[in-house]
Amino acid sequence: MATPTFDQLLEAGCHFGHLKRKWNPAMAPYIFMERNGIHIIDLYKTAAKIDEAANALKQIAKSGKKVLFVATKKQAKEAIESKAGAINMPYVTERWPGGMLTNFPTIRKAVKKMTTIDKMAKDGTFDNLSKREKLQITRQRAKLEKNLGSIADLGRLPSALFVVDVMKEHIAVAEAKRLGIPVFAIVDTNSNPADVDYLIPANDDASKSIDIILDAVCAAMAEGLEERKVEKIDAPEDKDAEGEAPAKRRRVRRNEAPAAEAPKAEDAVAEAPAAE
Repeated sequence: MATPTFDQLLEAGCHFGHLKRKWNPAMAPYIFMERNGIHIIDLYKTAAKIDEAANALKQIAKSGKKVLFVATKKQAKEAIESKAGAINMPYVTERWPGGMLTNFPTIRKAVKKMTTIDKMAKDGTFDNLSKREKLQITRQRAKLEKNLGSIADLGRLPSALFVVDVMKEHIAVAEAKRLGIPVFAIVDTNSNPADVDYLIPANDDASKSIDIILDAVCAAMAEGLEERKVEKIDAPEDKDAEGEAPAKRRRVRRNEAPAAEAPKAEDAVAEAPAAE
């Protein structure tokens, strides 16, 4: 896992914050200076926070849990879809469906509708419907796929959220906070970091800035998933070794038993002349 260097973050434009008049005072510890009315973010702190967040996300991925990526702004959609999809993590890049976390069973029902429609198409039920009914169901399927297709494999609540722009995704952050789900987020100078468990102070409006941070985070999670695979492969071998150990101990005991009885026979022979 390689953390982006200061120069790489600088080149990506991660240091550009918002106008001074739009700043949130809670972000003061992460602001380096002001230039031409714009706050400049301290990239040394950004690099440290990326490393901290990446290590935490790696452990979550290694434990086999899911992280939900949330970014509905145009600059982040493509990056989230490609990078989160590459490591098989769920993501939301369209409108955040209200109650997605706090009312998760209802969202799962909507996802199951897609499966039901797919079954209808396979078993021939779809062919018996009228043209109008087919059109309505097809449109419904397309709408569900657009909004919920990327979370179809999310069978239970995610173990963490990764958010780009906490102000835009404030509903998602509020739901996660209510349920005690940890939030990882790219936080700009106009945002409040109080609701974020692992913040990464950086420019959340530039696609290059978002890309470089997502690269580091997703690479760390990919490492965690690989380590999990290796541990699963090694686990059966360890079990086999544990299963052989008692058998070896039993063989040792059987070999030791005659040796323990031998001195008794010798004593009996030694005592025989004395009896005569």
